[in-house]
Amino acid sequence: MTVPINLGMPQAPAPVLAPRRKTRKIKVGKVEVGGDAPVSVQSMTTTRTTDINATLQQIAELTASGCDIVRVAVPSADDAEALPAIAKKSQIPVIADIHFQPKYVYAAIDAGCAAVRVNPGNIRKFDDQVKQIAAAAKDAGVSIRIGVNAGSLDPRLLKKYGKATPEALVESAVWEASLFEEHGFHDFKISVKHNDPVIMVRAYEMLSERGDWPLHLGVTEAGPAFQGTIKSATAFGALLSRGIGDTIRVSLSAPPVEEVKVGNAILESLNLKPRKLEIVSCPSCGRAQVDVYTLAERVTAGLEGLPVPLRVAVMGCVVNGPGEAREADLGVASGNGKGQIFVKGEVIKTVPESMIVETLIEEAMRIADSMEKTGESPSIVVG
Repeated sequence: MTVPINLGMPQAPAPVLAPRRKTRKIKVGKVEVGGDAPVSVQSMTTTRTTDINATLQQIAELTASGCDIVRVAVPSADDAEALPAIAKKSQIPVIADIHFQPKYVYAAIDAGCAAVRVNPGNIRKFDDQVKQIAAAAKDAGVSIRIGVNAGSLDPRLLKKYGKATPEALVESAVWEASLFEEHGFHDFKISVKHNDPVIMVRAYEMLSERGDWPLHLGVTEAGPAFQGTIKSATAFGALLSRGIGDTIRVSLSAPPVEEVKVGNAILESLNLKPRKLEIVSCPSCGRAQVDVYTLAERVTAGLEGLPVPLRVAVMGCVVNGPGEAREADLGVASGNGKGQIFVKGEVIKTVPESMIVETLIEEAMRIADSMEKTGESPSIVVG
């Protein structure tokens, strides 16, 4: 009797660390946010919004990299005038990012944007505008993000708390939410961003206890790519692992496509998004008998964009190498200038070190082609 043994990528539904927090569901254009909807990944264009072609080109690049929702800056009347064309031609929902001028909120709604991000701390007399904004958004089917930010907190709250504490961020968010709800508007999500992951995590924890609003996670001004990735992964992991968070944006001083890559990788690592290519490779170790660093980098580059989920093990010694390679969909256990190639748990050949990368890429493409034809996840059958 044969028994199917699933190897490699987890089968759906993949295990998660905690159930998602129960929130109300809203829509950002065609993307559902909150409730039982998947956690979505957002980013923001870096182009001048007035340059419609450049902005749409960047949105296309973000879409191809796995971005679900994109935000564009609207600091001027010229930017607002560009919104209708961008909202109409974008492949993913567009959020207009509004600061200081309340008139641009209405312009964004009229332009057909899927949502508007408002920052209560720096829009003039924002609270007096809520009724009109809520009515306009409701009539147009546009959702709102109440975006509270440590760097632009309402002066009254800064005076009360002395600085942007978790309590100050949450008080601002809850107050603005109550104003929208008072006017019968519920299609909004909330963010309470801070550049310190510890303060940010505590603010979201507190906010999650105050209502069922969907929450957009972000560590604001997280920094350059390496630092920002660490800070975002730490904060998002702490919250998402407990079911808190419905959309995310990794804020990096780097091209926005890199934000999307990091965001998707964080979700995949928590089984909140189906995994794609995963490279299992050795850390620095005196036992390695081949150049694992170079092998792993070359295999990763060669398999970038692989259209199917695949776990590939690149191992450099006999201690953990054979076991890890055997448990992956595809792997190599290397030593003494050569490597044993494993496909779905079985050794298929031994090749010299110079041919390891070439062989792994060839086998990966063959497996991917087979998986696409059959529609199956990686598995083997053993007797």
